[in-house]
Amino acid sequence: MNLAAILPELILTVSAIVLMMVAALGRRMTPVTTWASVAALIAACFALLGQPQSAGALFGGLIVADGFGAFGKLICFVSAAVAIVAAHGWFERGSEHGAEYPVLILFASVGMAVMVSSTSLMTLYVGLELSSLASYVLASYRRTDERSAEAGLKYFVLGALASGILLYGISLLYGFTGTTGFAGVAAAFARDATPSIGLLFGLVFTLAGLAFKISAVPFHMWTPDVYEGAPTPVTAFFASAPKAAAVLLSTRVCLEAMAPATDAWRQIVIFAALASIFLGAIAAYGQTNIKRLLAYSSINNVGFALIGLAAGTATGASAILFYMAIYVVMTLGAFLCVLRMRTADGQPVETLASLSGLSQTRPALAWAIAFFMFSLAGIPPFFGFWPKLLVFWAAVGAGYYPLAVVGILGAVIGAYYYLKIVKIMFFDAPAEPYGKVRAPLETALIFLSALVISPVGYFLIGPLGRLADNAAGSLF
Repeated sequence: MNLAAILPELILTVSAIVLMMVAALGRRMTPVTTWASVAALIAACFALLGQPQSAGALFGGLIVADGFGAFGKLICFVSAAVAIVAAHGWFERGSEHGAEYPVLILFASVGMAVMVSSTSLMTLYVGLELSSLASYVLASYRRTDERSAEAGLKYFVLGALASGILLYGISLLYGFTGTTGFAGVAAAFARDATPSIGLLFGLVFTLAGLAFKISAVPFHMWTPDVYEGAPTPVTAFFASAPKAAAVLLSTRVCLEAMAPATDAWRQIVIFAALASIFLGAIAAYGQTNIKRLLAYSSINNVGFALIGLAAGTATGASAILFYMAIYVVMTLGAFLCVLRMRTADGQPVETLASLSGLSQTRPALAWAIAFFMFSLAGIPPFFGFWPKLLVFWAAVGAGYYPLAVVGILGAVIGAYYYLKIVKIMFFDAPAEPYGKVRAPLETALIFLSALVISPVGYFLIGPLGRLADNAAGSLF
C-alpha cells in the first residue's frame, strides 16, 4: 500500500483527531488549535508537492492519486486555512469562538480531499458526507444567534434530502451496473448505444444530488439563507473550499464514470449552467444584504464553471480547474473585506447601505472591494475576465456556440449588481463609518488576493494554465 500517495489526508486526519482531544481542554486552547490547524493544512499542501501523481488507483480502486485530485486538494486546503485565520480574528471579540471550530474545518478538508480523489461511488458518498456533517455544525456555530441556528437547520434538512437523492441515484447505478467503481459504471454505459432507463434514472438522481452540493439551479434554494445566517467566516468557507470540491467531484463523475453517456448528462449540465447564470444574475438585483448578494454571485459563478463541463473535453476540464482556482481567490478576498464591515463597537454590519460613500471614509477598503467586484463581474483588465473567457473558449471549441453566446449575455446582465456596489461606495453620500479593525494578517491576505485578481494576475496564465492542463489531462 503506497501511503505516500495519501500523505496529505493522513496529516489532516491525525491532526484533526489530536486537536479534537486538545479542544476538549476548553476555550483557552482556541489559539493552539487554530494555528496548529493552519500548520497542518500548510503541511498537507507541501505533502502534495511530493505526492506521487502517477500512483494510480489505490485501496482497490476506491480513490486515485492523480494531478486532477492534487489540484483540487490544493485549492481546498488553502481556502480552509484562510477561513480558519479569518474566523480567529472575527470571533475573538466575543465568547463564542471555541477550540473545536478549526477541528471541524480539518475534518471537512479530509472529506473534500476524498471527494476530489474518488473513483468509486462509495468513497464519493463518504467524502461528501464527511464534509457535509462538519458543515452543518459550522453553519449553526453561533448558538445564541437565531439566524445561525436557522441556517444550520435548513442546511441540515435540505442536505439530508439531497443526500437521499444522491444515495438513491448511486443505488440505481450500482443495481444496473453491478459495481460502484467509475470504470465499471463507464463500461456499463458504453455497453449499449442507448443506456437503459434504469441507468438514465441513476444518472439523473446522482447529478441532482451533486447539483445541491454545488448550489446549482434548481437545487440552490438553501444557499442565500445559509450564507446570510451562518457566521461570515463560515460563509466564506462554504463559498470557497466545499464549492470547489463539489464542482471538481462533479467534473470527475461526468468525465470518468459517465463519459460514454455524455449526450445524456450534457443536457442536464447545460440547463443547470444557464439557469444558474441567469437566476444568479437576476435574483441578486433586489438584495440589500451583502452576504445574500454574494450567495447569488456564487450560484452565478457555478453556472459559468458548468459551461466548461458541458464542453466535455480536456480543454473544458482545464478551464474548470482554472476557473475554480481564480474564483476561490476572488470570493475569499470579497469575504475578507466583508469581515471588515463592523460598527465602532465591533458588531458586524451586512447591509449594502452601510457601504455608502466608503471611498471617503475607508478608501483602501473601498478600492479592495471594487477590485473584487470588477473581477467577479469578469470585466477586463481584471483577472476574473480570463477564466470566463476560457470556459467560453471551451464551449466554442466543442461546437457549442449558442451556449457561449447565451453565457456571455448572462455575464453582461450579472455585471449590473457588481457595479451597483461600486457605485454605492464611490458616488453615494457617506454612511456612518466602520470601526477600525486591527488584523494585519487578514490585511495581507486581502492585499495578496487583490494583487492576484488585478492585471498583475495575467502573469499567472502560463504556469497556472500548464498546471490546469496537466491536471485535466489525467482524466482523459
